[in-house]
Amino acid sequence: MKQATVALVGRPNVGKSTLFNRLAGRRQAVVDDRPGTTRDRSFASCEWNGVIFTIVDTGGIEVLPDKVVAGSRPGPEQLLSKDSAAFIPLIRSQAELAIEEADAVIFLTDAIAGITPADEEVAHILRRSRKPVFLAANKTESDRVRATAVEFYALGIGEVYPISALHGKGVADMLDDLVLALPAARETEAEEEDESIKLAIVGRPNVGKSSLLNKLLGEERVIVSPVPGTTRDAIDTQMEWEGTAITLIDTAGIRRRGKVKPGAEQYSVLRALSAIQRADVALLVVDATQGLIAQDSHVAAFILDEWCSAVVLVNKWDAVDKDTYTMLAYTQDVREKLKFMDYVPVLFISALTGKRVQRVIPEALAVHRARYERIPTSELNRIVRDAVAHHAPPSKRGKRLKILYASQPDVAPPTFIFHVNDQELVHFTYRRYLENRIREAHPFPGTPLKMIFRRRGRE
Repeated sequence: MKQATVALVGRPNVGKSTLFNRLAGRRQAVVDDRPGTTRDRSFASCEWNGVIFTIVDTGGIEVLPDKVVAGSRPGPEQLLSKDSAAFIPLIRSQAELAIEEADAVIFLTDAIAGITPADEEVAHILRRSRKPVFLAANKTESDRVRATAVEFYALGIGEVYPISALHGKGVADMLDDLVLALPAARETEAEEEDESIKLAIVGRPNVGKSSLLNKLLGEERVIVSPVPGTTRDAIDTQMEWEGTAITLIDTAGIRRRGKVKPGAEQYSVLRALSAIQRADVALLVVDATQGLIAQDSHVAAFILDEWCSAVVLVNKWDAVDKDTYTMLAYTQDVREKLKFMDYVPVLFISALTGKRVQRVIPEALAVHRARYERIPTSELNRIVRDAVAHHAPPSKRGKRLKILYASQPDVAPPTFIFHVNDQELVHFTYRRYLENRIREAHPFPGTPLKMIFRRRGRE
C-alpha cells in the first residue's frame, strides 16, 4: 500500500528544512540562514504513532513583482538571496505540485515575523487545494512569541500549532492530529528493505544532470536552469524500468575543492559524495562541448574511491560538430584521461533532444549485473595460471612472487583474493596485468575489481 504524503510548505526562511530534518530524523535537507536555499522537492519517510508517511520538503512560496524575478529587488528586506531570485517561479511551481500530490499539508509560518503578504498568498493557495492543512507557527521558543501565535488564526486556515522546529517543542502535538487526518493511517508494518537499484547522476556543475533526470522520467521532476549550482540536495526519485525498481539520485554539481563556497554549497557537495557512497552505479555526466576536463577526472576518482560502478554519459552531443570519426576520437580521449577507469562504458547523449537517452537505463542495468557476477574458483585459477605462464611475476631482491591460488569471496564490487608467498612482492603493474587478464575472460563492464593479496597461511 502506498504511503500517505505530507507536503511542507510556506514562504522562504520560516524553517521548513529544519522541521523536515527533525521529522526525517537526520540532516537530509541543506539548511542555511539565507532564504531560498531549498529549491527542489526532497522526500523522506517518517513514522508517528504507528503511522508511516512520506514528508516532502519544498522551496519557499514568495510573492514578488516582475522585477524581482529578473533578479533585482530594492529595499533592505530582500527575502531571497541573490543567487536564488532567478528561480522563484520554478521553486513556486515545485511547491504547488507537492501540494497537489499531497494527502495533507503542514503550512509553516514565522511567529516572530508575524503574518506577511507571502503567508496570505500561501494560505490562499492552500484554501483552493481543499487538502487538510496544519498551520504551524514556528520559532516560538519563548513564551512571549508563543502568545503572539494566535494572530495566525486570521489566515482562516484553522487550528494554529505553536512549535519550535529547532528544539522540537510543540511538534508532537501537531503530529498527533496530523496522522489522524491521513487516509492511510494504520499500524506500523515492518519496513521492507529498499531493494531498488540506485543510480546516482553525478558530475561537475552545469553539465545537464537535472535535464537528464527529467528526460528519463518524462516530467519536470526537478528544476532545470543554465545557472550552475541550481541543484543543492541529493534528490531521490523512484521509477520502474521493465519491471525493475530503480531509484534515480540527482545531485549537486561537484566543483574543484578550492571553488566550493562554505555553507549551503559545501553541504551540497557532501550530499553528492554521500549519494555516490550509497549508489550501485554512478552516471558520470560530462559536457561534450568542453571535453573531459580535470574536474571530471576528479569526480571519477570519487566514484572509484567508493568502489562504485559507473557509466560515462557524454551529454550535449547535439551541440558538437561531428564527422564519421568524431565519436571514436572522443571515446579514445575519455579512455586516455580516465586510464584508472578504462573499463567504463561511454554513451553519447543529448538530454535536450532525448538522443540515445533511452539507452542509459539498460546500460546502467547491465553494469549493475556485472557487479554481481561471480567467476567459479576453478575457472579463476585457470585464468591466473595462464596469466602467470604467459608473463611470470617479477622478482624482488632475488625472491619471486608465487601465486598459490585465487578465489572470489564477494561481489558488489567483485572481490578477488590471491594467496601468495609474500604480498610485498606484488608490484602495481603486475596487479593491473592480472586484472586485465581477468577482464579478457569476464569484462565486468563499468565495474571496479577489488584485488587483495594475502600471505600464505594468513587468515
